[in-house]
This record gives sequence, C-alpha cells and structure tokens, in this order.
Amino acid sequence: MTTYTALTTLMGKDAAEALGEGMEALWPEPTGVGVFEVEDGSGLWEVGGYFEEQPDETELALLAAAHGARAFAISELPETDWVAKVRRELMPVEAGRFFVYGSHDADKVPEDCEPLLIEAAMAFGTGHHGTTLGCLRALDQLANGGFVGKSVADIGCGTAVLAMGAARIWPGVVLASDIDEVAVEVAEANVLANDLVGRVKCVEAAGFGHPDLAAAAPFDLVFANILKAPLIDLAPDMGRHVAPAGYAILSGLLNEQADDVIAAYAAQGIGLKERQEIGEWTTLTLQKS
Repeated sequence: MTTYTALTTLMGKDAAEALGEGMEALWPEPTGVGVFEVEDGSGLWEVGGYFEEQPDETELALLAAAHGARAFAISELPETDWVAKVRRELMPVEAGRFFVYGSHDADKVPEDCEPLLIEAAMAFGTGHHGTTLGCLRALDQLANGGFVGKSVADIGCGTAVLAMGAARIWPGVVLASDIDEVAVEVAEANVLANDLVGRVKCVEAAGFGHPDLAAAAPFDLVFANILKAPLIDLAPDMGRHVAPAGYAILSGLLNEQADDVIAAYAAQGIGLKERQEIGEWTTLTLQKS
C-alpha cells in the first residue's frame, strides 16, 4: 500500500504543537502526526504526518500559512517490507565482548563472545545506534577494570539489551524498567529468547517508581539510555538510588548536550569518569562519590 508524508518546519514549540493539532483535523485524516524539536540549537520544530490517501495540498498550504510554517513537502512512499529491509541492512554489532545479532545472523555468532539476540525488527536497542553501542562499550570497559555489578538496574530499558548484557557477565538479578507497556513486553520477549528468564526482571515504571526497584536499591550500577531532558529530571532520584562508589552509564545524548547532563549529576555527587563519542552521540560513565 502506498503511503504519503507531509513535513514542514517552523519556529517554537507552542506553534508546532498547534500546527500538529490542526493536522489531526484534516481530511483525509493522517494515520499519525509527529511534532519534534530539531536538535541543532536553531529553535526550529518539525511537524509531519503520515497518510494512507494522498493529502489535500491546498488544505496543507492554508494550514502552514495560518501557523507561520514553511510550505509542506509532500512525498509518496512506495510499499516496502520494512522488516525484510532492516534484516538485510543491519549487520551484527560487536561491542567489546558483546555480540548483538538477529536470528537471521545466528550462524555468525563467534565462540568467544557474550551473545545478545535482538530481532532486527526492533530497530532501537539493537546496538546499531551510537547510544546503545556506547553503553555496551562502557559496560565492557567497567567489567574489564574488575568491577562486578551485584545490584544493577536498566531504567528506560527499551529492548533490555543493556540489562541482558549485565546479566550475561554477572550473577544476580538485573531489573529492567520502562514507562511504556509495549517496551516491557518486548523486553520480556527478548529475555525469554536469550534464556535469561529469572536473571532479568522487567517492570513497567517511570524512572525508579516501582516497589521492586525501591526494594533493590541502592544500585551499584544503573543504565539510563534515554534523552537529555529526562536524564536531567532523573538526576535527583539517581543520587538517591545509586550506592556510594556506584556507577551510572548514561546516553541518549547529542555531543553538545552532554555538559548539561554532567553538571546536573555532579550536583548530586555523581561525577564524570569516562566520556565517549560515537558519531554525534555521547555516552557518559559517572561514579558517585
């Protein structure tokens, strides 16, 4: 089935959100509308919609003009088997001792690695993104330095690849939480596929807001691969839940955003130990004083 996209940009969050609401009232109606900040410091916001029928160009032009946006760029997307495409294009990823792969690459798993099976259809959290790759490398580096995680949590776990990486190399139960119910279901499916049932426990929670996380605290290692704003919001809770001398591995950050996060965590007594950049993304390893 052919689908269509309509994209534009404009200045300011409020104006962008208002335009997004206006798009939802169009006919033919979009199947989805997104409003995103362009993270280049320009102040621009991108507003876009997906349509199963060709959108009305006149209506879009009037809507853009009414909100002070650029003219919409309308594109036709051909029918694509996205799962098959992703499987063709995503190769296995090596991050230190970890080997992240899809089932279609099961014959490529080396003997001397810690394998992590993540289906390629679950694109975020497969290890290909610089943030996930950076976190796995940071985990490998900690372990190479002799650190053993006895109480570990993965906050905003997504596919749970980081929690599973920790469970592969250390004893005990790793807690993996996500605010999204579907993400928790995906995480549980991955835990089962990797034979880690009983070693990784997945819970639905915002931040540390779950009884199981409260009972297991303080943690000697916490992963949080999310975004700048929620990482900064999480800093006070992280200060309370990370044990003295414990570590936090943080990512989901553009390189230019890292200093703000470092400052927020330093205010909680959690200081920078290691900083690595992969492309435009930064991963931070911090330690509580």
